[in-house]
Amino acid sequence: MSDRGVTAVGAISPRPEPESGVAWTAISTGLGVISSFFEWFGDLGVFFWRAAATPPYEWRELVRQMDEIGSKSFPLVALAGAATGVVLSMETRTSLVRFGAKSILPSAIVYAVVQEMGPIITGLVVSGRVGAGIGAELASMKVTEQIDAIEASALNPYRLLAATRILACIVMLPLLTAAADACGLLMGWVAETLADPVSLRQFIYVGFKGGRFSDFMPPTFKTAAFGLIIGLVACFQGMRTQGGAAGVGRAATNSVVLSSLFVILADVVLVKLIMILFP
Repeated sequence: MSDRGVTAVGAISPRPEPESGVAWTAISTGLGVISSFFEWFGDLGVFFWRAAATPPYEWRELVRQMDEIGSKSFPLVALAGAATGVVLSMETRTSLVRFGAKSILPSAIVYAVVQEMGPIITGLVVSGRVGAGIGAELASMKVTEQIDAIEASALNPYRLLAATRILACIVMLPLLTAAADACGLLMGWVAETLADPVSLRQFIYVGFKGGRFSDFMPPTFKTAAFGLIIGLVACFQGMRTQGGAAGVGRAATNSVVLSSLFVILADVVLVKLIMILFP
């Protein structure tokens, strides 16, 4: 009876999966993820080539996109820049006063805003607003077959839809960055003069004293690369959408997440490149 009991229990006990099978499943999953990663970048490269090979001769659409991306993003970018200037002024003042270096406060604010905070804040703000907008708009056109109708009308959707939006992002990002820098410096001066009155002329003179071209212009124009990333990723995600309304939501979300991530990574690379080219 004891043997039968053991046999019965053994008959209903699940057989453990071999360790080699678990390891092979994990390896297959990892290889699938890596393959999908490179496949996505390959598709992105093909999409970029198609968009770059069709210059945006649709000038009216290009101007409309520049207005949509530039002027309509200006209030949000200006507010973000102003808030950054105020916070930097208050936090930096506390630290510099503690170490007896209050005299370099204008220079600290100017260099922090123009060299790094202004460009990266502008890139992230625009990637949130414009990236989601472009991704959702093109995804909606894709699932409702409007893009197919454009192709059937003998128009190139890459020229009309993708190239114009990408070029508009490239052109407008440096201008929006300059606006964010100006608002940040102005509000930084306001916050400083409320604590210790100083004229705007003196603040600007001390802040930019000793500065060089390489200290201010390359960080501003590096945001053109941010514009390329935002426009390219958003257009790519939108024009490859599938799955109806759910696909539109996924395209908008992926556009914001991926463009923001790539902007941060590109900023790291560009900062190092600027340091090498403009020592």
